Amino acid sequence: MRWLFVLLLTCLLAVEVQATEGRVIKVLPQFLDKKGKSTVSPSLYDRDAYQSYLLHHPKDCTGLRFAVQWKAKASGGGPLKLRVEIRGIAKGDLPKEDKIELEVHQRHWFSHWAVVSLTGEQYKAFGSVTAWRTTLWDGNELLSEQKSFLW
Repeated sequence: MRWLFVLLLTCLLAVEVQATEGRVIKVLPQFLDKKGKSTVSPSLYDRDAYQSYLLHHPKDCTGLRFAVQWKAKASGGGPLKLRVEIRGIAKGDLPKEDKIELEVHQRHWFSHWAVVSLTGEQYKAFGSVTAWRTTLWDGNELLSEQKSFLW
């Protein structure tokens, strides 16, 4: 009889744990060149070297891409939302701020990558990005966040 009670309690707790769990695992901000590329070859070393080059040669940059590794499981609700908030160099009293949102739909045990971009005229108008914060939302519930050191 006792084992039946323990089994029932375990099942109830397992259902309770099935609430949405999500996590932003990694965020990679990457500059984009005039061709829309963030690297010259698949090598991670080449990517980092090219990112350093683009950082020191802003005239060659046409955008900024945030590659976000995220993971969410459980819940049968609607789509999740990735939000990237950025801050730029201050003009006047307050720094420029903007946000970019992307709906994501897959919920599995494994992680996924999503790309959020700031390109073209929007990138030129915003200027230099000094800080960022990436959040994962389920409706109005904040599931996880990653932020830069200066946020």
